[in-house]
Amino acid sequence: MIKVDGVCKTFQTSEGPNCALKNVSFTIQDGECVLIGGENGSGKSVLMSIISGLDGADCGTVDCQGQRPGLVFQESETQILGETPREDIAFGPRNLGWSKAKIKEAVEKALEKTGLSEKADFPARFLSGGEKRRLAVACMVAMELPIIILDEPYANLDYEGVKQVNALIRQLKADGRIVMILSHEIEKCLGLADRFLVLFRGDKVFDGTPEEAISQDLEKWNIRNPFVRYEKVSDLVW
Repeated sequence: MIKVDGVCKTFQTSEGPNCALKNVSFTIQDGECVLIGGENGSGKSVLMSIISGLDGADCGTVDCQGQRPGLVFQESETQILGETPREDIAFGPRNLGWSKAKIKEAVEKALEKTGLSEKADFPARFLSGGEKRRLAVACMVAMELPIIILDEPYANLDYEGVKQVNALIRQLKADGRIVMILSHEIEKCLGLADRFLVLFRGDKVFDGTPEEAISQDLEKWNIRNPFVRYEKVSDLVW
């Protein structure tokens, strides 16, 4: 479980203080897939940096029950350290001091679960955008991390890349992991989510089921409303 309680974060800028998060609270249960929507600058990435431990909050607490979250950056190629997917996936388990046999087993399992087995020894720098995001997740799967956070996972991806990422999200859900998706492109994945949260100018302004979002005026939070074209939540997945 993840419990976020009263989290605040303010940055000092040349124009004065910028309050990125304002007393944000919510709880995510084990196995839940949560989509956090919001325009650029709404506080999504700041919140995920705090949850993943890359940054600290000015006030409030985050409790991940002793579990380590894995964060996939929007520019996922910056997370690639190995020459090939096989080498890259092995990097984390090796640093954890696992035995060679355990590392090999974890790498092969992660390759299979993320659909990268055929690209295991392919130069990682030549992977497509969708494949690079899958590789970043594979590294976390290999380390058996139960919480996966995807920051704008559809950025700069074509239709095929989006489908690859969504197939991976389905696999992570089937494995029982907590999956958090940060995206303003909700039409691509709302149908995969169990819950939908909206941040607007640092505030949490909506927290409910995707079905409950149908009755919301999403555009007042500068989110493109997909229900103009689609009537059912199940249609909102590429």
